[in-house]
Amino acid sequence: MEKAIKIVWRVTFGSILLFISFLLLCNWGVFGKMPDIEDIQNPSASLSSQVYAQDGSLMGKYYLQDRVNVEYKHIAAPVLDAVIATEDERFYNHSGIDLRALGRAVVGLGKDGGASTITMQTAKNLFTDNWATKNFLVRGIQKFKEAIIAVKLERNFTKEEIVTLYLNTVAFSDNVFGIRNAAKTFFQKEPDSINVQEAAVLIGMLKGATLYNPRRNYNKSLDRRNVVMYQMVKNNKLDKTTYDSLKLQPINLHYKKLDENAGLGPYFRMILGEELKKWCKEHQKSNGKNYDLYRDGLKIYTTINPQMQQYAEEAVEKHISSMQKYLSAQSNIKSGSVWKGRENVLEAAMKQSDRWRNMQSEGADEETIKKSFHEKTKMKVFSWNSKREADTVMTPYDSIKYSRQMLQAGFMVMDPITGEVKAWVGGIDFKNYKYDHVNFNTKRQVGSTIKPLLYGLAIEEAGFTPTSMVQDVQQRFGAYGLVPATSKTCTGSTMPMAQALAGSRNCASAYIMKQLDNSGNNGAKRFVDFLKRCDFKTKLEAYPSIALGSCEISLFEMMQGYTMFPGRGFNAQPMFITRIEDRNGNVLETFVPQRKEVINDVTAYSVIKMMEGVMKFGTGRSIWGYNVKGEIAGKTGTTNDNSDAWFMGYTPQLLAGAWVGCDDRFVRFNSTYIGQGAHAALPIWAYFYAKASNDPACGLDVTSTFAKPETMYNDIVIDGISGFVPIPGGEVEDGGAGSSSEYGEDDNSDYDDSGNYYEQPTSEKKDTSKSGNKQNTDSKHPTPKAILPKKNK
Repeated sequence: MEKAIKIVWRVTFGSILLFISFLLLCNWGVFGKMPDIEDIQNPSASLSSQVYAQDGSLMGKYYLQDRVNVEYKHIAAPVLDAVIATEDERFYNHSGIDLRALGRAVVGLGKDGGASTITMQTAKNLFTDNWATKNFLVRGIQKFKEAIIAVKLERNFTKEEIVTLYLNTVAFSDNVFGIRNAAKTFFQKEPDSINVQEAAVLIGMLKGATLYNPRRNYNKSLDRRNVVMYQMVKNNKLDKTTYDSLKLQPINLHYKKLDENAGLGPYFRMILGEELKKWCKEHQKSNGKNYDLYRDGLKIYTTINPQMQQYAEEAVEKHISSMQKYLSAQSNIKSGSVWKGRENVLEAAMKQSDRWRNMQSEGADEETIKKSFHEKTKMKVFSWNSKREADTVMTPYDSIKYSRQMLQAGFMVMDPITGEVKAWVGGIDFKNYKYDHVNFNTKRQVGSTIKPLLYGLAIEEAGFTPTSMVQDVQQRFGAYGLVPATSKTCTGSTMPMAQALAGSRNCASAYIMKQLDNSGNNGAKRFVDFLKRCDFKTKLEAYPSIALGSCEISLFEMMQGYTMFPGRGFNAQPMFITRIEDRNGNVLETFVPQRKEVINDVTAYSVIKMMEGVMKFGTGRSIWGYNVKGEIAGKTGTTNDNSDAWFMGYTPQLLAGAWVGCDDRFVRFNSTYIGQGAHAALPIWAYFYAKASNDPACGLDVTSTFAKPETMYNDIVIDGISGFVPIPGGEVEDGGAGSSSEYGEDDNSDYDDSGNYYEQPTSEKKDTSKSGNKQNTDSKHPTPKAILPKKNK
């Protein structure tokens, strides 16, 4: 008997000793890493970094887990009552481990509820490997680790701090973490404004994020909400009468989840994210580690004006959806002949597709994969409707053609004085087309938008003025030959430089380039060096044809180059971040405008007046049909075969640039009337400015004027009264008065025998004579007859 008792005691003490040893081993990290005291005292969960617009509104986030912290005082009482009543009734009475709940769980094998307290769940969220496992032994060890950490948390934090940590780290439905994000996502409220029934819906998700998702499983979520509210009644946090009333009410969701495809400025946020990753690599935290954009909860404050961004996106949508109809109706697009001889482009696109990669990974051979691309299947494709997608049946091969026949656009708005970017639209639909058409890496031929820069150099360094006479004659540049390559667009006339710019005269631009020759390189190197001083980073070759815009430059660079005109000679580097803060609001870095003088203010003002002439009498005069007001200067641009359409325009307060085209340059408008910059790109600018200038939130004043330099005694006057009258019948690269409503189907009926296209505004009767001259009846904005070359330089 005594021997049996001794054995019992030995087994008992041995078990206790073994259990204590096991706990010590857990604490020492033998069964997995355990947090040290410093980690316990400074708990850190992965936080999403947040992007804010100029007015402080949230634009988007970068995250692995969508989580944002909130303080205890900013959590509504119903949320706190609901979570304690449902998840841990004796939260305020235990020290991390609820022995009563533990006993119940052991006896009932978990059928009557678990033993985890809020503190233990917080420990799990913060410090342990937070995964679900069916391995009883592994899960048991994990539970002991959670219990040890829970006790440590209780010793280092108040109950209020622990429940706040829990609510900030717990997972809700739809991959949303933390009470603040959950409240914002499901109800568009801050957590301090959540009412009882909303709190019950949110806390109800904690039992099963997918099962009780109110968006997907409404009835189950409703039942769970009522269970949570009943728990509040049982714990004296809600009276029965109120419960009986609330349980009959429906769930009123106001769901809106920010992701990379949704929200304001998705293209901008993508480019911003790349810049921030570079920033993180160059900056370290106090512990010596680099910042992590997706974990460290950075707060990024940008220069984006939400109203301008909205108007910019709407302008692109409105115009490109309209222009797409004309392109899609074009005969070579409808018949598919545009792809004749371009099969290599389609094959490359096939091999880059998810379908190809997936089938290849499954072991399918190339012949089988190619065959699958010619089998009709149900799919969703991009469409200009409210959902931006349409259900259809077509072959994957045809879907590639369809997708690549979509017109793309890039549009950027900035303050020309400070360089602050106000709006950024990189394409037509971020979900379907991720490629950004604004950023530095996207380069397209700029066409005639290069000319104001050339004219500015001629005024700055070669003694030209807006009234200097130039010859609209083809020029020879030694071994480079003739520029332009054909003389069809040359009038042979002599005209003021301002008139040459307004009419976008290619031959006159070649003449001006010729006059810049002081180094034996036909002025081209001098011009390239000037562009470098204007901070153009693209490598530009010093060929004379650069005077006509044959070079490929990004919209981003063109925007910076143009800032020197409204900036009174100062070039402003585009900036889109004002400051970056850490998760606690400490400022890590601030950003200020970067400006440098590249031309004098007299030169800048001279170019401004000439570019105002472009808008009043030249290739940009159609802008006045879009309900815009005030002083506007700008330049259109159209490249060979209408592959690229540009418009760069500015006011005393604002600079904006638009590019339109297809990613494959052979997919383009046949009609120069439709495809020119004045009609394919300018309307985006006009639609945007018409709205922005009438919205006080945008801070624009249409009565503002370009400031004349104090050193100029006489102003520059460029109008019909002073003798600036475009040549009737003269060939204008981007010419044409009118608006987007005047576009028509291209049937080649408006081309003469020489291949010149006669512009036919619908407000005037068609002139069948070859000269196409019309009498102008608008004394304020003369509209000369415009003859456009079928292929422009």
